Amino acid sequence: MLLTLMEIVDIVIMSFAIGYIFSDFFVREPLEGYDPLKYYQKKPLFENIKFAAMIAAPAVVFHELAHKFAAIMFGASATLHAPYFWYAAVVLLKMMNFPLLFFVGGYVSHTPLPPLQSSIVAIAGPLMNLLLWLLSMAVVKYGLVDKRYYKIVVAMGKINLFLCVFNMLPLPAFDGYHFFYGLYRAFF
Repeated sequence: MLLTLMEIVDIVIMSFAIGYIFSDFFVREPLEGYDPLKYYQKKPLFENIKFAAMIAAPAVVFHELAHKFAAIMFGASATLHAPYFWYAAVVLLKMMNFPLLFFVGGYVSHTPLPPLQSSIVAIAGPLMNLLLWLLSMAVVKYGLVDKRYYKIVVAMGKINLFLCVFNMLPLPAFDGYHFFYGLYRAFF
């Protein structure tokens, strides 16, 4: 089975939490000809959560799925997880109007693999983010999407580029550390 029911639940929770975390950062702009009275009568929080989740969550979800499917490709058993404690902590900080924005992702646990294969699994997530960034930039550059959606596509691209670069930092618990450590173990 590609995804278990619990993994699907984790993806939904990750998406909702990421949407809430970014709900003040990515706010849907009113459409032309909108009625301001209707717009402000309606509570926009849930709309902002949906909009922010649409922009930010795919970067995290596809990143984690790339790790999972890379591990499965090498014959490992892999499970995607949402770090509930960290999501709860960041959501609480946001509710207390903490001035910094924290990005919380997910993680994939898998059965042990040889060092080189482990490196490939580690870099699969950042490579997915790099691919999504390149795709979003190509969509904008070649005008493959209506100009009304350029800001959305550019924002999606920027998040993917950030996740690619940030995750490749060679710090413990980051993908970059696991990638370089696996290469080191494979060749030295």
